[in-house]
Amino acid sequence: MVVATTTSVESLCINSIRFLAVDAINKSNSGHPGLPMGTAPMAFALWDKILRHNPKNPKWFNRDRFVLSAGHGCMLLYALLHLTGYDSVTIEDIKQFRQWGSKTPGHPETFETPGVEVTTGPLGQGIANAVGLAIAEAHLAAKFNRPGLNLVDHYTYVLMGDGCNQEGISSEAASLAGHLGLGKLIALYDDNHITIDGDTSVSFTEDVLKRYEAYGWHVQHVAEGNTDVDGIAKAIAAAKAVSDKPSLIKITTTIGYGSPNKANTAGVHGAALGADEAELTRQALEWNYGPFEVPQAAYDHWRQALGRGETAETEWNSTLASYRSQYASEAALFERMLRGELPQGWDADLPHYTPADKGLATRQHSFNCLNAIGPRLPELIGGSADLTHSNLTDIKGEKSFQKGSESNRYLHFGVREHAMAAILNGIAYHDSGLVPYGGTFLVFAGYMIGAMRLSALSELGVIYVLTHDSIGLGEDGPTHQPIETLANLRAIPNLLVIRPGDGNETSGAYQVAVSNRKRPTVLALSRQAMANQAGSSAAAVAKGGYVLEDSNGTPELILIGTGTELELATKAAAVLRAEGKNVRVVSIPCVELFDEQDAAYRESVLPAAVRKRLVVEASSSFGWHKYTGFDGDTVSIDRFGASAPGPVCLEKFGFTIDNVVAKAKALG
Repeated sequence: MVVATTTSVESLCINSIRFLAVDAINKSNSGHPGLPMGTAPMAFALWDKILRHNPKNPKWFNRDRFVLSAGHGCMLLYALLHLTGYDSVTIEDIKQFRQWGSKTPGHPETFETPGVEVTTGPLGQGIANAVGLAIAEAHLAAKFNRPGLNLVDHYTYVLMGDGCNQEGISSEAASLAGHLGLGKLIALYDDNHITIDGDTSVSFTEDVLKRYEAYGWHVQHVAEGNTDVDGIAKAIAAAKAVSDKPSLIKITTTIGYGSPNKANTAGVHGAALGADEAELTRQALEWNYGPFEVPQAAYDHWRQALGRGETAETEWNSTLASYRSQYASEAALFERMLRGELPQGWDADLPHYTPADKGLATRQHSFNCLNAIGPRLPELIGGSADLTHSNLTDIKGEKSFQKGSESNRYLHFGVREHAMAAILNGIAYHDSGLVPYGGTFLVFAGYMIGAMRLSALSELGVIYVLTHDSIGLGEDGPTHQPIETLANLRAIPNLLVIRPGDGNETSGAYQVAVSNRKRPTVLALSRQAMANQAGSSAAAVAKGGYVLEDSNGTPELILIGTGTELELATKAAAVLRAEGKNVRVVSIPCVELFDEQDAAYRESVLPAAVRKRLVVEASSSFGWHKYTGFDGDTVSIDRFGASAPGPVCLEKFGFTIDNVVAKAKALG
């Protein structure tokens, strides 16, 4: 490999990235040096010449967003943050790469490191998040900007690799981005031909540019990504000039550039160079500095970002002041959203029900809730993965977000569940007060769970409206009937899973979901109708579980119900009471919230002395043992469902009054 060397400041800046990565990864003996070594020139071109950001205020609203979709190469990002003057990443933080409590973890995490825009690791998530960021920017720009006063005017840049382009989620997201014409989304594709298994020729030989061109993207190729900084900068400028399409710039690089023995091999992808190879690389790139040493000339040049950032934010603040004076009400809304404050009375119109009101499916109650809060909550934005009329996720009078009509807030994600979840994350990452929601069938959470897990990890208040929540959906059969899904989702830390049992609990579920801006929520909703319960409570949903119906005396048996089976539990309890049993019915719409209540409250709902407990839920029994103990039981389903009308499925699988009563009596 021929290595171009120069002592120019530009070369010092680029090699500063490379050797901070090499040294940090060598010190930790863990990491991925190849990507930062190969992409350092494109990173320099973007961050030094184009990216608008303020290192002294990582949360400045109108900054450009940079997403490292290839998150394994995170030392590239940490080096950039350090070099440009972010206080969040000092040289000591660089030295603590991948160590306990470090601000430089093994993949970028928003909650650990100011300046990191999205949490990336699983490949393909970042590019899909970037689509969400670009949607948020386009929506807010169309909503708030006025002639001569562009409050919202920034780009989303994403650096992705061969792995990102191989993951299916990137195809889903890129297809939608092309359809929507997201002109302020620009992706830099690190075309280095190497993955963990070796040269990409063993598995990945398609023409990526033609694929993206077919998606409706503007595409370019910089053939000499190792050295042609000006060419990269010009390509980005050309991409910015195309305002009606997202852009992909393929930049051909050498992974591990500069390493005499490991460059262009899989060996440099995910393992430290080692001391000997690091020294050889220093010699090859004429880097006459010790470990973690950055020449002052490089620092001086990189830190010019501080002045540029301060100037850019000052100019924007002036624009905001002018906007505030000319468009006071719009400015008030904009600034409230940026503060993350919900409007007063946003939930005032959520419906309340009595047993006299017609029983509805909770998906219909959800529709009623969305239409109650939609007019009062302008930051609400979302849609469905091609199931609008099944999920009932539309808001009456709201039009579709489309190319040319970005101020609208209903999103048609198409049949792209995984991308939908990651795009919703991106909208939440934008940190502009938007409240994103998306709908599909509960069983298709299996497609989305990677992105849903990242919602929880990154503390994003995404709302997942997941309908058709049990075998009760009927004829579509076992492929569409979720069995294990609720247990799977309940196992994810920081994710709220709420399965409301009537209209009041559905209203309560929306109060919880919208209020929790640092926690995602799954609303598990039914296709089939159920009665509204006399004792149900919207407010009690926030406690996760409560006493729906109490016994006349000390309870000898507790029936625990969720969702549609809550009504079944109350009907079985009535039969048992008629036979002289003291039966309490407990509703637990949200296990996570109930478990977070103090011990005294949990004891008041589920007294330890009452050991006869029966859970009734048309889902897996997994996890319910913590409430039933050794003396209790479940009416549940631990096999796949069947294709038949919903009522027939429920009957055949034992979700009947007679079976619940029999199981309760069997407890002794």
